Amino acid sequence: MAQEDPSRTSNRRPLHLMIKGRVQSRAIYADLIDISEGGCKLRASSGFASVGDRVTMRLNGINAPLGKVVWIEGKVAGVAFESRMHVAVLDYLCASVDEATQHERQTMHRM
Repeated sequence: MAQEDPSRTSNRRPLHLMIKGRVQSRAIYADLIDISEGGCKLRASSGFASVGDRVTMRLNGINAPLGKVVWIEGKVAGVAFESRMHVAVLDYLCASVDEATQHERQTMHRM
């Protein structure tokens, strides 16, 4: 079992969800791989973002805190939120995705 990085301020939670967001002023669709109170990991097409870009996104009808791209490895980027996401909101998001049908998961980014 992999250990969490002790320097992290919150634990990552897997949350596989297609999201709609904006990087700078460009609209993007990305796969949300995981999320924590302090940020998230996104996968999208190569070049979808650069380190330092500002990111906004909506997750299953909930606006995530404004974020900033802090690292990129190929098609995957790490986003640090400017303010922490409340743990109750994360619990709700994770539960709603876990309980959703495959069709509901595919349409969640439209909410």
